[in-house]
Amino acid sequence: MTSSNHGEIAILTTTVASAEDATRLASGAVQERLAACVQIEAIRSHYVWQGQACEEAEWRLSCKTLPAAAARLVAWLRSCHPYEVPQLLTHSVQAEADYAAWVAQQVDG
Repeated sequence: MTSSNHGEIAILTTTVASAEDATRLASGAVQERLAACVQIEAIRSHYVWQGQACEEAEWRLSCKTLPAAAARLVAWLRSCHPYEVPQLLTHSVQAEADYAAWVAQQVDG
């Protein structure tokens, strides 16, 4: 349900194995005007890769963008991502109108 004081933005989430890769992708996405903001968090991931159970430290990036720019951000991240099969999750959220307007000013729509 959308009200007049909300605006839709997209959040694209991915993970990488190093702080350096996280910073590189975050800075690049903002510099390319594909994301208005990218937050980086240290996390611990448990998964199975090529038949092996893994537990690794990772860095999660939450990229705030416009719904219309999400596919371009996904393509850019895929081209720059160090993982063979990167996690690229996109979901739409309702943001307060002033924040959504700021995102729109920062991202090439």
